[in-house]
Amino acid sequence: EATLDLAERRRIRSAIRELQRQELERDEETLASKRFRPERSHRQDDKENWPQSQRLEEEQQAALAALSEQLEAITSVEELTKLLRAAGEYEERKLIRAAIRKLRAEEIE
Repeated sequence: EATLDLAERRRIRSAIRELQRQELERDEETLASKRFRPERSHRQDDKENWPQSQRLEEEQQAALAALSEQLEAITSVEELTKLLRAAGEYEERKLIRAAIRKLRAEEIE
């Protein structure tokens, strides 16, 4: 409705701004609570697949141990470099790079 009283118009605009500010604060609080939810543990998120993932992790550890033994037997940096290029997993590449560094250090000595 139209009003000619300027003081009343100011009060109405002020009330509208206050309502908008409160609505923005509520929206920000809602967003913040959604963004920063506490992390749930891996076990809680994946209860059904946990035994399977545990088994896969154990298999990966065994494979890395076997690879480590293989790398001990290799004495050529070129051969290790070929293995490094063929490796797919980060942990495998990490072990191979360590073996290359070890061989290079031995060559320097």
